[in-house]
Amino acid sequence: MISQLHIKNYALIEDLRVDFSSGLTTITGETGAGKSILLGGLSLVLGKRIDLSNIKDPSKKSIIECVFQLNLYNLNSFFKAHDLEYDSETIIRREILHSGKSRAFVNDSPVKLDVLLALGSRLVDIHSQHQTLSLTKDAFQFQIIDALAKTNSDLEAYNKLLLNHKRIEKDIEVLKYKKQQSKNEFDYQSFLVNELEASKVLEIDTESLESEFNTLSNIEDIQAELEYSRQLLNADEVGTNAHLISLKQRFQKLSELSDNFKSIYERIDSLAIELDDISFEIESKQNSLESDPKRLNEIEGYLKKIHDLFGKHSVNSMTALNAVYNALLEKTSKLGNYEQQLNISNDLLKDNLKKLKAISELITSKRQSVLPKLESKLEDLLHDLGMPHAKFKIGMALSESFLKNGKDLLCFELRTNKGGQFLPLKKGVSGGELSRIMLAVKFVLSKHQQLPTIMFDEIDTGVSGEISNKMASIMQEMSRYMQVFTITHLPQIAAKGDAHFKVFKSEKNNSTITELKTLDLQERLEEITQMLAGSKVTASAKAHAQQLLN
Repeated sequence: MISQLHIKNYALIEDLRVDFSSGLTTITGETGAGKSILLGGLSLVLGKRIDLSNIKDPSKKSIIECVFQLNLYNLNSFFKAHDLEYDSETIIRREILHSGKSRAFVNDSPVKLDVLLALGSRLVDIHSQHQTLSLTKDAFQFQIIDALAKTNSDLEAYNKLLLNHKRIEKDIEVLKYKKQQSKNEFDYQSFLVNELEASKVLEIDTESLESEFNTLSNIEDIQAELEYSRQLLNADEVGTNAHLISLKQRFQKLSELSDNFKSIYERIDSLAIELDDISFEIESKQNSLESDPKRLNEIEGYLKKIHDLFGKHSVNSMTALNAVYNALLEKTSKLGNYEQQLNISNDLLKDNLKKLKAISELITSKRQSVLPKLESKLEDLLHDLGMPHAKFKIGMALSESFLKNGKDLLCFELRTNKGGQFLPLKKGVSGGELSRIMLAVKFVLSKHQQLPTIMFDEIDTGVSGEISNKMASIMQEMSRYMQVFTITHLPQIAAKGDAHFKVFKSEKNNSTITELKTLDLQERLEEITQMLAGSKVTASAKAHAQQLLN
């Protein structure tokens, strides 16, 4: 609740400091005395935008400071989330410098305006005629029903699932796009992979293949050279073998005559053995060689494929070509994986959709269960507030899509006269009727959720007599659960306050200023008498005022 308000250098307020208590506080004053200025100053400390024309003396700093008692508001997590020091007695200050810039502080810690606005909305609800129009908005209507249905935790779970649902849907759209974009690339990469596999050259030893190609393509020359070599070795009398045999025989004799020639003999013998082996191998090679045009054509085809592939993939070795092949396999694996990823995401979407549907049905069920009670309670209150034939009908239908707070579509309808038609609140309901409906709604809400301090700005416009008494009683009942302020022109409401303040203008240093004072019992009697009788105070008016106060 608000325990103290200090306004300095704002509009017609020079320096105002006032203490407030719990319960119902009534504020009265003549039209133009400055009640709206008071609300304007309070709005600034709650985070609203500044109108520099409202600064009384532009050469000086304007200060609006408010002290709040936060024991019942459960705001520790808010303060922690915004790195603010929590204190059950919290001071919020707004400073407007002569340059036009403003600064905001919470317990002397500077804060940004959006943080101040978020905190302010949790502390004070300024109910103006403009806010009455929010009664026609879906968001506020859901707030009413959800407070009674106690769906807050369900809505938190629903919103998490809805956020996840939208994220998965977005992922699926991205995957579909990527799949479409990669289709051509995938087809081309797959073609390259298939081409390499179909070529059957990836496992070939090119050096061996080129050697075999060279052999088969030069087989006649090779055979001629081998034949000539064989003749050099084995020709009678003049062949190398014949000479080596003769040499071996001579050194065999020499080694028998002297051991000095034994080692030479052994070396010649080794040469003879080696030369026999060479002769045998030459003959073997010569016998194994034969022309094979078919194999030559086959090898020539492989080599052409290999060199074509080398050129196509800008490589010069089989090792590099195999690296290209493996890279292509990896790419096609990733490109082709979009279908698998889509299947996984679609399964996740189905599972999330199932959970989302279940929680939305639970929310709908809880909401539907409180509608009859809410309709009945609002009707009873409106009957007391001078709308004896008012009938409420709250329609709820299901949307085909998931909305931000469930699948429900709401329609608050009101029938004000017997035999009349039910019309949506945004149609056919006067401003005075909307004000009374809003008061009834706030009364119901005050029983079901911890509302912030509420300030009614002339909610009693257009009502009088017994209805104003009932309005005052409703606000008095609300003040048992929360701090309530009401700015009023009606003596019946002013008399119900636990505290009564008067806004008035005075002259100071040739300047008009707005002041606010607490009225004692005698001053309240005089104020209410004047509200009843105007400038001409009568004994009966004073007696009536006393009766109201009693």
